[in-house]
Amino acid sequence: MNRIEGKTAVITGATSGIGEACARILASHGAKLVLVARREERLRALADDLGSEAEGVHTIRLDVRDRDAVLDMGRGLESAGIEPDILVNNAGLARGFAPVHKGDPDDWDEMIDTNLKGLLYVTRAILPGMVERNRGHVVNIGSVAGRWAYPMGNVYNASKYAVRGLTEGMNLDLFGTALRMSTVDPGMVETEFAEVRFRGDTERAEKVYRDTHPLSPEDVADAVLYVLNAPPHVNVAEMVIWPTDQRSATLVKREARPEG
Repeated sequence: MNRIEGKTAVITGATSGIGEACARILASHGAKLVLVARREERLRALADDLGSEAEGVHTIRLDVRDRDAVLDMGRGLESAGIEPDILVNNAGLARGFAPVHKGDPDDWDEMIDTNLKGLLYVTRAILPGMVERNRGHVVNIGSVAGRWAYPMGNVYNASKYAVRGLTEGMNLDLFGTALRMSTVDPGMVETEFAEVRFRGDTERAEKVYRDTHPLSPEDVADAVLYVLNAPPHVNVAEMVIWPTDQRSATLVKREARPEG
């Protein structure tokens, strides 16, 4: 059964990776989309690509770290009569890979401001309307890094542990309502993640995924769809999804694969 059709979904970080995959799969199930991201050209290109498939596509160029702009977005949607049924908090990143005593505080700020505070700002902008209407579903894209720390992950780990704690706390805050709050926590996913972490060092980023079979963004989007499409009385509060070649944050099977 398709329970997505006709619903309005706000997706942050929508122009690449998991966010784009979520946009595409929700569009294919008849959702109306509000796509939020920083890169305007990519937003326009994605909206054009989805135009014939989605019920409707609305784009907003936005940095989730900008609290005033995020809250303005929420007010703007309300003024336009757009009532979100779904929020996918996907925007996030890792910066740097060093022990904490050698870490760059600017990297720390960017991760905390995006992964934690940005998620809070967007949720604060969208959730009150959902509560007032007594309907809605928030899916936070977390990470296995928010469950099991790994060497030199430190602040990124902390930001994702915080997402998990927030999801649990917000579920308690929503007790007595019909709203649902979920987190989908993937293991290794081949996206721009590693390239962003290593600031464009493509060779170093490629080594992260070499000789293994990671998740694809579409795999994670499938999981998000499953969570969102559950019957209204079912709240999938937490989902962990690993690639079969990975069994912990640091235990990854690597095996050279034949070319061609």
